[in-house]
Amino acid sequence: MQDFKDEFFNYLREFGSFEKRSMFGGTGIFINGAMYAIITEHALFLRGGEKLDKQLSHLGCEKFRHIKRSTTAVVNYYDITELYQHSRGQCSLLVEESIGISVSEKAFKTSEKSRRLRDLPNMRLTLERMVKKAGIPDVTSFISLGAVEVYQKVRQSHGKDLDVKLLWMFAGAIDGCHWSLLKDDHKQRLLRAID
Repeated sequence: MQDFKDEFFNYLREFGSFEKRSMFGGTGIFINGAMYAIITEHALFLRGGEKLDKQLSHLGCEKFRHIKRSTTAVVNYYDITELYQHSRGQCSLLVEESIGISVSEKAFKTSEKSRRLRDLPNMRLTLERMVKKAGIPDVTSFISLGAVEVYQKVRQSHGKDLDVKLLWMFAGAIDGCHWSLLKDDHKQRLLRAID
């Protein structure tokens, strides 16, 4: 006889190939790097999101609780085991919707649009604010302008007495490395470009 876990794995194969990883004491199910389900020994939990949360709550699906030592984490996954057993058609529609939401949210999180300036190497909230005040609204603009242009704009808006290290920090942010790893000849080229 097939156990619950294998039965759930077989069911989810209907929605496309997936990867499995150990998550929250169960098995996380991923499509295109986006997790959309958790399978435990006796239950199938589906990721919510957008209007799906309301639908799943309305259907009486309980949220997943992960108990670890003295803490309990409640995550945005809902127990759809009953739906799976008694209303497979409705369950399948919910699974498809969850996959769609999970994949699109993952795509957004890994896109340029979701990146913040402060997430780049060498950058932090105060530098992000400084750069935005200088008229550079996002990562795409920051990278396309280049370190020299960004530095000059920041100097115009914040005064000329800026530490030259800031120029190197911007260059490192664009190159994806800590500013101290920039080669001396690269630093010299940057310095010559601002004079």
